[in-house]
Amino acid sequence: MTEPLSSRQGVGGLVSVSEVSSLDIAHFREVLGHFVTGVVVITAATPDGPVGFTCQTFGALSLEPTLISFSARTLSNSWPRVRDVGTVGVNILSSDQEAVARVFATTGVDKFDGVGWSPGPNSAPLIGGALAHLEGGIAFVSAQGDHDIVVVKVDYVASHSGTPLVFYRGGFTALD
Repeated sequence: MTEPLSSRQGVGGLVSVSEVSSLDIAHFREVLGHFVTGVVVITAATPDGPVGFTCQTFGALSLEPTLISFSARTLSNSWPRVRDVGTVGVNILSSDQEAVARVFATTGVDKFDGVGWSPGPNSAPLIGGALAHLEGGIAFVSAQGDHDIVVVKVDYVASHSGTPLVFYRGGFTALD
């Protein structure tokens, strides 16, 4: 049986609901930065051209059926356009693609200018030089806090040799 949050033992004693909800956001972000994440660019082909954004909250969800998940900032300029298309590409960036990650994390620029890409089997833009590509349809979206949690049914995958780009403690790095 799960205990209510207000009665669970925390590292320093009991954790109260008010303590959890009053965390300092900057400190919360700094603590979460201790977790190493891969870096992906989520893409879609809209009637107005390709769109995409950098994402660190990505992972495998299920092997049967083939599901992945990612989180997107609800108030992002790109995410609503991607969501409206319904088919997404996931580009797992390689260690030499930090510049790509930075461009796709920027608002108000042509993110695809100078970035090589080709359409996947379902038309989502797949970025050249990425370590791996996945493509599929959005199966589920749930608004949680300031992000949407997105589940995608994957129907195309491809991988290439290389090392991944990772994000750790506020910066990009590569695995050695």
